[in-house]
Amino acid sequence: MLPEAPNGPAVHIGNLVKRFGDFVAVDDVSIDVARGEIFGFLGPNGAGKSTTIRILCGLLAPTAGQATVSGYDVATQSEEVRKNIGYMSQKFSLYDDLTVEENIEFFGGVYGVPPDRLPQRRDYVLAMAGLEDKRKATTRDLPGGLKQRLALGCAILHEPPILFLDEPTSGVDPVARRNFWELIYRLSEDGHTIFVTTHYMDEAEYCHRVALMYSGRVIALGSPAELKRSFGEHHLLMLETPDLLGAMHALQGKKNVADVAVFGSGLHVKVEDEARAAGEIRSALDMAGVKIDSLEPIPPSMEDVFVGLIEEQERAAAR
Repeated sequence: MLPEAPNGPAVHIGNLVKRFGDFVAVDDVSIDVARGEIFGFLGPNGAGKSTTIRILCGLLAPTAGQATVSGYDVATQSEEVRKNIGYMSQKFSLYDDLTVEENIEFFGGVYGVPPDRLPQRRDYVLAMAGLEDKRKATTRDLPGGLKQRLALGCAILHEPPILFLDEPTSGVDPVARRNFWELIYRLSEDGHTIFVTTHYMDEAEYCHRVALMYSGRVIALGSPAELKRSFGEHHLLMLETPDLLGAMHALQGKKNVADVAVFGSGLHVKVEDEARAAGEIRSALDMAGVKIDSLEPIPPSMEDVFVGLIEEQERAAAR
């Protein structure tokens, strides 16, 4: 059972600013994250995500604005903040020379879990992570997916209401990623608030809401469905061709083609009038001698949305 949380949002960020000399790393960011929400924080390297998380964890003082975590002010109550959060990074922060059980007991001591409570929490973590038959195994011998689950279990030993997960699925296989997200959903259903950063755009689909940061600012905020609707009046065509570069050159500057981007083994072609653009695309590629394997309409992915938003920001900055 989680401790009683204060009224209001689990995480409140109001007009937050962080400067390092003349460089503005976080630029007037405002976000509220509800209790029990899985909130995704995305953006390219240098966008300000890590700086924001360090502020929220009480590790870095803001230059201006305010932020509260579980009702505690990050600038003046950082110790209380740290007692009420769990943190997991992509490096997992485990001790490879300890057994699974020894890691759990060590982190239980670090997080101040009462000795009479620790056996119950240890058994919970072992069951949650599917490690009951691996409790005596040396941690270095575990596959990446099991290490990942153990790290998550260690981060929630003290039953924090809020979890900060920084690139938690980096470097593990797709099956382990999917299993990990099942654990995240179960924690959310139990009342934990999950604040997660990821560079896997498909993982944004798993979040209740996502924020995209770029150059220190939040440029988009909403549910995955809401952000997809922000794709606007444009439509998307998936073009499969053995000559990606030739196709991109042939479509450059065409009237009904708004944008062309490589996506996997094909091209995503953004258009306004789907029927008219399809005919123009086929004609242009035929004239250029580029073979078409398939050309089909598809719904936009989160990656399409984010790439489009970032390109808009870069175009605006270049003016």
